[in-house]
Amino acid sequence: MIFDHKKTLLAATIATLALNAVSISSVHASSHREAPFITSMSKVDGSDFYMFRSYEAGQEDNITLIANYYPLQAGYGGPNYFDMETNALYQIHIDNNGDAEEDITFSFQFQDVINDLTLNIDGTPVSVPLKNIGGIGPNTTDTDNVYVRQTYTMNQIMGDRRGGNSSAVVNSANGSETFRKPMDNIGEKSFTDYATYASSHIYNTTIPGCAQPGKVFVGQREDPFAVNLGEIFDLVNTNPLGPVDGESNVIDGTNVLSIAIEIPTMCLTYESEDVIGAWTTSSIRQARVVNPAPDFDNSKAPSVEGGPWTQVSRLGMPLVNEIVIGLKDKDMFNASEPMNDGQFATYVTNPTMPALLEALFPGTAVAPNLYPRTDLVEAFLTGLDGMNQPANVVASEMLRLNTSTAPVAAASQSNLGALGGDTAGFPNGRRPGDDVVDIVLRVAMGALIEDADIAPNRTAPLTDGATLNATEFSSEFPYILAPTAGSLN
Repeated sequence: MIFDHKKTLLAATIATLALNAVSISSVHASSHREAPFITSMSKVDGSDFYMFRSYEAGQEDNITLIANYYPLQAGYGGPNYFDMETNALYQIHIDNNGDAEEDITFSFQFQDVINDLTLNIDGTPVSVPLKNIGGIGPNTTDTDNVYVRQTYTMNQIMGDRRGGNSSAVVNSANGSETFRKPMDNIGEKSFTDYATYASSHIYNTTIPGCAQPGKVFVGQREDPFAVNLGEIFDLVNTNPLGPVDGESNVIDGTNVLSIAIEIPTMCLTYESEDVIGAWTTSSIRQARVVNPAPDFDNSKAPSVEGGPWTQVSRLGMPLVNEIVIGLKDKDMFNASEPMNDGQFATYVTNPTMPALLEALFPGTAVAPNLYPRTDLVEAFLTGLDGMNQPANVVASEMLRLNTSTAPVAAASQSNLGALGGDTAGFPNGRRPGDDVVDIVLRVAMGALIEDADIAPNRTAPLTDGATLNATEFSSEFPYILAPTAGSLN
């Protein structure tokens, strides 16, 4: 059985984790604002990560990966809106042999393109205070009325993310190494057709060493996550056994910045191993010097960055840092790499969330003799045996996908993924329509454990009350919907 309770697996896994545990520096990091340090660095805050076999018609032989950053954006965030950090590395890492180290990395860096817009005021050209002074789009290059826009480069790194062989991923249409990021959805007066304008920024890509083309899109999207955020963190101030749609999704209508890539499956897998693992990170320069008085003519930058790249955000499996890792270690977790996850093993084998739910809602917890939790070791650290566990897995936290599992069309997907009988969904990868909050709540309370005497509440329909499903999203790349406009007209 896929979900068998395995004492032998725990012994092997803990031994592996212990061998791989090493100390790391106490640099700070985050995901969806749950770690202390990242609250001051929203541009590099990773909020969600998705990986799934593409279910767009005709694209089933590809893998889609989506990394979302800069969460909780209000559409009306002018005049600067929500550009990516130009002094940062945004990266998606692939482990295709189960050894907890990246084998392929897709790395993104962003650049500002300035067009100083001025108005003639009584014979004097004066710079405007707005990001745009006229309409934008619908074509990609229709940005003459824009003060500042962004471009980006995408590199494929083989081997170590810092020292491996790096090659440019290029635009298949013209060989350019530079791609455009669309402007944020300022509002319906600035854009007559934002969806068409944004879609013009979906590029076919030529990937080094890959015989088939890929795709890339980077831009603002509506946040696809659904969570009853305020009440969950107010000591679960809701009914966890209530209706799955009985509460509001409080982040509905907020936006994020998405990095979405579609890669041919054959270009991500290694030899006979069908399972790949992945996670996303962001890194900034180790040192920053702030200029106390930038020049009026912008010849002196507000700050100067330097030193080695330092990781400040990490995200693989959803909700790990929110509800698994202890508050004192959240920053350290996101500064670490999967190969060093042994230091966090106790948070998985002896989780606190079931005990907290039992204290708040007596009678809901799994039986105390269950610990250590081998089922959670499989779910979070190794993949599930028979579903998405690599043959020679080194226990480590990342999102894992069995690329041989056929994709399921949006209309037929279960938003409970594998718990709903749909093994093409979470925790076998993650799709936009997978209700990971409800899934993780149920898994934490024993849903993967077959023995009802050990886990008497394993089938309890726990929920945060905010639900979603695949039909709420597009069935075409990049799947996530266009962002909420800053103004409606």
